[in-house]
Amino acid sequence: MFIDIGCSQKKKYNQNAYGDYFISKRYKDTGRVIAILSDGLGSGIKANILASMTATMLLKFIEAQSDIRVACETIMNSLPVCKVRKISYSTFSAIDCDEDGNAKIVEEGNPQFLWIKNNEIQEPEYKVITSKTFTNRHMHLYKINLEKGDRIIFCSDGVTQAALGTKELHLGLRREGLIEIVLNKLKEEPDISSDDLTRYIVKQVEIIEPDHKLKDDTSVACLYFRDPRRAMVFTGPPYDMEQDNLYATSFYNFNGKKAIAGGTTANLVARELNLEIQPDTNLNVGKLPGISYMKGIDLVTEGILTLTKTAEYLETGVAKDDAAGKLMNFLLDSDEIKFMVGAKLNQAHYNPNLPVEIEIRKNVIKKISNLLEDKYTKKVDVRFV
Repeated sequence: MFIDIGCSQKKKYNQNAYGDYFISKRYKDTGRVIAILSDGLGSGIKANILASMTATMLLKFIEAQSDIRVACETIMNSLPVCKVRKISYSTFSAIDCDEDGNAKIVEEGNPQFLWIKNNEIQEPEYKVITSKTFTNRHMHLYKINLEKGDRIIFCSDGVTQAALGTKELHLGLRREGLIEIVLNKLKEEPDISSDDLTRYIVKQVEIIEPDHKLKDDTSVACLYFRDPRRAMVFTGPPYDMEQDNLYATSFYNFNGKKAIAGGTTANLVARELNLEIQPDTNLNVGKLPGISYMKGIDLVTEGILTLTKTAEYLETGVAKDDAAGKLMNFLLDSDEIKFMVGAKLNQAHYNPNLPVEIEIRKNVIKKISNLLEDKYTKKVDVRFV
């Protein structure tokens, strides 16, 4: 199974910093995933510091410990209490799971998570662990087995307490209201991605707040266990020309979405497989070359310029509707991405008329690969041919 991770957050109205913090890490060698949502006390900069410190420390502790209970208990016993409000400086939800569906979840102070199976809410048993330092502080430990199609949803109390005190929702949205929002959306879109689902939930919370102004930081995180969406990008001609047909055929027969980045590479595939390249004369955004069409290929773009701009878009998270934007969306819509990178020297890269800041293909691909793994939790494999 692939674990699709998504998170959406909005700041409390009139605040400049998020008071909640979400962090996740995927370990591609073992299939392990750790994800943590922390809610700092109050809002603004102080809450942001408390939440980010808690989540980051917890990730390191869980990573280093074989038992998530020990890591979380250490944090629970260490978090100070606000002298004025007499409550913890931050609360958290943490999950340590793998692609076989084995999961351990710990919650301390956050709303109870949702476990959805076959569009029904599951209510797993848990163990209560009381802090040795603060006797009024407890955490809940769950050990569950997840299957394909299951979802886990965490949220901060900005979600469950939304619209608190209003005529329609005097006690706030509560867990019951969140469940209704989620299940209705899943009936409408059973295969919705984690990113899209979390954005939808946060938007619904914003809608029910008076004047659509959030009274608290609002965060939703989702883990969706499903079949992976695979993709391959072929860029640059292979080092050995005699292997052109082998690599072109291997690429074309790949079981998943396919993209070509590079005119020389597109011509190679067209030549070896007797295909036609049809340029798109309508897409003309900015200074980037447009895209082309080829039977059986999902996306065909120019090479180094488009790849470099794609890396920039991935870094900022903002893209135009140009060839690089389309390549970025192609990558983000996939879970497992393979790059087949040709190692043959392309003299066009050394044209003195090209901008000096353009990196060679290998370095750009490495940068894209790192961004996809670290920022977007994708599985990436780079093969030089």
